[in-house]
Amino acid sequence: MKSKASKFQLIWPFFFILIIHIIAILLFTRGFLLTRTELPHFSTCSDISDSPCSSSSSSSQVIDNGNGNGNGSCWTKPAIDRLVIVVFDALRFDFVAPSSFFPEKKPWMDKLPILQKLAAEDGTSARIFKAIADPPTTSLQRLKGLTTGGLPTFVDVGNSFGAPAIAEDNFIQQLVENGKRVVMMGDDTWLQLFPHHFEKSFPFPSFNVKDLDTVDNGCIEHLIPSLNEGQWDVLIAHFLGVDHAGHIFGVNTEPMIHKLEQYNKVVEEVVDALKKQSGPGGLHENTFFVVMGDHGQTLNGDHGGGSPEEVETSIFAMSLKKAQSFLPPELDSVSCGLNIDSQQLCIGSVEQLDFAVTMSAMLGIPFPFGSIGRINPQLFALGSGSLFPEAFVSESDNGSSIIVRWMQHYVDALCINAWQVKRYIDMYSASSVIGFPSEDLLHVADIYSQAQENRLPVMRDSSLCIDGSCVSSLPALKKQIDMYLHFLNSVVELARSKWTEFNLQLMVVGLCIIFLSLALQVIAFKRVGKFHESSLSVPSPRGSVGLLFAIFVIVMRACSVLSNSYILEEGKVAIFCLGTLAITGLRYSFMRTKMLLEGTLLLLFVCVLRFIMEFGLSKQAASSVDVAPMFGISQDHLFWKFLSLCVPILSLIVLAYLSQRYISGNVCQRVQKYVIMGTIFCFVLIASHWILESELLKLPPILQDIGRTCIPRVIYAIGITQLGTLVICQLLLGKKSPHDQNYLISKTVSMLCTWSAGIILLSGKQGSVVALAAVGAAWCIMRLANLEQVAKNGTFSCATNHSLPVTQWSLLAVALFFCTGHWCAFDGLRYGAAFVGFDEFVLVRQAILLTIDTFGFSLVLPILGLPLLVSHRHFYQETSQFKLSHSVQLSQVFLMYGFITTISVAFTVLCVTIQRRHLMVWGLFAPKYVFDVVGLILTDVFFCLASLYYVDPVEDDSSQSNHNKDL
Repeated sequence: MKSKASKFQLIWPFFFILIIHIIAILLFTRGFLLTRTELPHFSTCSDISDSPCSSSSSSSQVIDNGNGNGNGSCWTKPAIDRLVIVVFDALRFDFVAPSSFFPEKKPWMDKLPILQKLAAEDGTSARIFKAIADPPTTSLQRLKGLTTGGLPTFVDVGNSFGAPAIAEDNFIQQLVENGKRVVMMGDDTWLQLFPHHFEKSFPFPSFNVKDLDTVDNGCIEHLIPSLNEGQWDVLIAHFLGVDHAGHIFGVNTEPMIHKLEQYNKVVEEVVDALKKQSGPGGLHENTFFVVMGDHGQTLNGDHGGGSPEEVETSIFAMSLKKAQSFLPPELDSVSCGLNIDSQQLCIGSVEQLDFAVTMSAMLGIPFPFGSIGRINPQLFALGSGSLFPEAFVSESDNGSSIIVRWMQHYVDALCINAWQVKRYIDMYSASSVIGFPSEDLLHVADIYSQAQENRLPVMRDSSLCIDGSCVSSLPALKKQIDMYLHFLNSVVELARSKWTEFNLQLMVVGLCIIFLSLALQVIAFKRVGKFHESSLSVPSPRGSVGLLFAIFVIVMRACSVLSNSYILEEGKVAIFCLGTLAITGLRYSFMRTKMLLEGTLLLLFVCVLRFIMEFGLSKQAASSVDVAPMFGISQDHLFWKFLSLCVPILSLIVLAYLSQRYISGNVCQRVQKYVIMGTIFCFVLIASHWILESELLKLPPILQDIGRTCIPRVIYAIGITQLGTLVICQLLLGKKSPHDQNYLISKTVSMLCTWSAGIILLSGKQGSVVALAAVGAAWCIMRLANLEQVAKNGTFSCATNHSLPVTQWSLLAVALFFCTGHWCAFDGLRYGAAFVGFDEFVLVRQAILLTIDTFGFSLVLPILGLPLLVSHRHFYQETSQFKLSHSVQLSQVFLMYGFITTISVAFTVLCVTIQRRHLMVWGLFAPKYVFDVVGLILTDVFFCLASLYYVDPVEDDSSQSNHNKDL
């Protein structure tokens, strides 16, 4: 007597597992990705009276800058009246520095010669700096770090597409609170971060990475008129063209070079406008001009990680107030070389962490309360010309007295800087749940106390100096500066090593729940199997060997994530494991002298996928190499462009042919047939989309617009219609649906076709090639899955016979993730896919498109295609007493696949727990964790949806099924 099961009994484990995983991930994430505690405190001018620096500081002198705002001294004596900040997003260091500073000259170097010329002609008032950013290098976190002076928190990456307003104290807030008028133009992220701070703002939408010009043209339109009007104290212009050109085209491309040349002209115009009014009494007599990047980018235009290309950007700073050098050699560490005009040029270094406090000190406003940066001596010296005008006329002592006076001024500023940082870490430790360890606090407190004790005699002795006799106080001042800088550097090192407040209890609870879910999945697998007595059959020895081999491969791959090297090579590890299983299957085919073609083809497809993966992973490599030269031709060659268009289109034609052949060779319901025919039509539209976008054809703009926007939207509409139609048909059929293998295959193929067109479109031209290779490999896995069962005359055990093909299916899914040009880092996201068919930014829509592009090949299609492993087995099961129902088998296969996925994620979570203090935790392990847990949740969600769609109530084998009913 066969047991029966309701549909609810078969699918409820998937929903239960989804809830368990959500709880586990929320708990672990709460303990691991805690944001830094943002204190609700703001610095004010009156705070300086509480510092030990106020009594003897020369910065307490009240001055009038003459700008009509009633500005006087606050914490430091103002050195500049106005500040112009031009931000070139994703400005690599080698975009600005001369090519002579690098081993090899590249085409994108020396495209900003105006900056090199200014820095070479007057090194005392203009200089180029290598600026080091803290990862993750997303624009939101960099702007937040630049304005708050704090270190970024990893969890803020998720807000990059919807930046919340900054609530903690920051540079912009201090400007407004102290009567400074701020004007902003360009990237609208500034307006999201500071919604009520700007006197005037000209924001432009920033998230359409395919748009290289809208933001830049808006900045150009308003920048020069604003400079001439002068109704501001701080002006910010944020250009985005270089960032977008990198994302879409890469660094070594014509669009990038064109953008850099455009920026060079912009800087020339800005400098001319400033210099015209920089004379005595002029609007820009004491203006400070800064050109900077928020982060760098890889050669492929990606950023977000912590590689040198991503964290190294540049700052160019120039004071319109000429001055001599105040810096002693000990504080002026530079590297010098020649620019393109063979002029001597020296480059300094600065950390972006220091930007907010340095600019605040130069403008004479309070430092942001949470800033832990230090006042950079090189930047600070550039803007000090207005403080010591006698430096231009008195050189009787070779400028030594002026250097001493500047160093006294710098010591005063560092004293305030150190006091402010000490105040913050004390307040943070008192207010935060965990704070800094007491022994570390005692250590930095001791360094601070020593610096303060040494300061009083130093300042007393230096204040007695007059003219040339001040030279004797230089060593003492240098020592005092070193002590303050030692304290500030110690705080930064402490913050970088201890900043994240890991809640180990929550992390362990989350980790235990994830491992507990593995046991629950095993129990659910056995429970579902009990609905049919054949699940109790004893597996054959051959099947047991396959099960053990599958377990070995799964555990080996899971353990590999415990090593950062294997995480970097995860795709290659997966393809290696898949190749190993393919070789094993081929050997078994030779032994049985059956399905030799399928075994050989699977190994061939694995090799093809490995080759395709090199194309995708080359985008990740820092030294990315163009693929075209491997074949002895240039990437810009007409033949290569023609080939790169023809191969994807030919792959689409083969896919369309296979779909048409399936319709003609199998019995399908009418609706399923129409769905597959709709997908064939979408393949034609995708080919048209690629042709209309191709550089080979010089088409009218109206046709290009049709190919760029209209065709993708039609494909989306067809896909949504197909999906809705299939779901409605399933609801209408209900229990009346047939239960034979033909119906399940048609049902699966039609669902795969519904999703495939949109996924291929979003994946770009490599999508069709990857899809064709994946179809071939999947067909081979399905065919070979039946080999052992045929040999055993139908003997069946789901655990033994499905384990190996499901493992191969899982490894194929992982390989497809990397073959499509993705990897587990935020710079591995293909942001351009979010704007296929759209120009404007809508958060939910773009997030859905980006998610489909990221997980379409590796998650959506493999899960929706799993029923094919079940349906093909019935062709070889002639003995009905050993035949499991489709639904029971399907539930077990879903649970097995989910179990494999969960094992990998569980070991990732274990790795993150162990390596939470590792140097690469934020650059490598945390992104891997985010991608894996998001993938796990999506996997569970799709299993729930797939079970609702595919799984039917179990019926007795004797029941008669109805075939091929037309709607």
